[in-house]
Amino acid sequence: MSNEGYERLAGQLGARSIDINDVKARLKRQAIETPSWGYADSGTRFGVFTQPGAAKNLAHKFEDAGTVHKFTGIAPSVALHIPWDKVDDWSEAKQMAEANGLVIGAINPNVFQDPVYKYGSFASHEADIRKKAVDRHLECVDIMKATGSDILSLWYADGTNYPGQADLRKRKQWFEACLAEVYAALPSGTRMLIEYKLFEPGFYHTDIADWGMALTFANKLGDQAQVLVDLGHHAHGVNIEHIVAFLIDEGRLGGFHFNDRRYADDDLTVGSSNPYQLFLIYDQLTAAELDPDTETDIAYMVDQSHNLKPKVEAMIQTVVMCQRMYAKALTVDRTLLAKYQEAGDIVGAEECLVAAFNTDVEPLLAVVREEMGLDPDPITAYRRSGILAQAEKERANIRGGGGLGA
Repeated sequence: MSNEGYERLAGQLGARSIDINDVKARLKRQAIETPSWGYADSGTRFGVFTQPGAAKNLAHKFEDAGTVHKFTGIAPSVALHIPWDKVDDWSEAKQMAEANGLVIGAINPNVFQDPVYKYGSFASHEADIRKKAVDRHLECVDIMKATGSDILSLWYADGTNYPGQADLRKRKQWFEACLAEVYAALPSGTRMLIEYKLFEPGFYHTDIADWGMALTFANKLGDQAQVLVDLGHHAHGVNIEHIVAFLIDEGRLGGFHFNDRRYADDDLTVGSSNPYQLFLIYDQLTAAELDPDTETDIAYMVDQSHNLKPKVEAMIQTVVMCQRMYAKALTVDRTLLAKYQEAGDIVGAEECLVAAFNTDVEPLLAVVREEMGLDPDPITAYRRSGILAQAEKERANIRGGGGLGA
């Protein structure tokens, strides 16, 4: 049945002048980075929900990220959060990642959890707190050098809750100065990705509230600074694919934090709430990728903390959803779409996208996985493996913490 579906799809793509072998090659090169913090116990501001098989230390996180890559074949790197993942010996950490089939990806400095950051980090009115935050970033730059990471991924909780609480222009100026100090320390060939967030925990204003503010900072810093788009960090109704297209055209789209939401920054598994929006985002990304006149260097990263779903299974589900939507975007008849757009045929153009979204790419993905030496059904294969039961047995009585030890 899988082969029959694959042959049917090959015929459909041929009618759209799309080379199925090129599509397969692109799918095999796809890479989605998973986050270390997505494998540990997490919760909401009301409490933490523990899972017996959740990662308790960095070694466990590498094991779990390696499991996701083992069953999907397209999750070869893991992002780290400092100080959550801080260790004494980064060469040992790098070797442990490699032993699990991984490389260490983006380094994320934490300047929101320490009580001293109650009123801000880079935007704090106290110079010594701003210095403390800068020092944490410089420590992360050193970790990048030690691990081979080429991305410093930045998100800030800085903001205020009440009118008049702080001088908004001064906070912007302090942010610029601190970012510039960190930017100057970046090694050649690396990037600084600046994330933004509409609200939370600041409910009156957030210091980097939208993509325009992040882009302004990036433009002032230089070519090694770009914008990171988190899908959950927008107001309802915001056209994220438009933002993506705009940033691509400016050469400033540096990466994604994939997740989904229903109400706010819900950290749901990507595509679980609005798969068509995810497809439309991938459509813009794929259109740029296929355009010989457009250069892109986009880091695809997951930022989800699964409170109710089993950690590894949810991450596999997320990676597979990204793979699925990328495959659908690769089936868009772009020649016909361009003709409809040039003719002003709105219905025809939209139907091109709808046809691609409705295309059954599961037989294609099954063949791609088989050709990569993987099980065609990652979730079912993982459930059969017994890995979760073994992790629950080994980790249930281990207290959570950082470090490499078990």
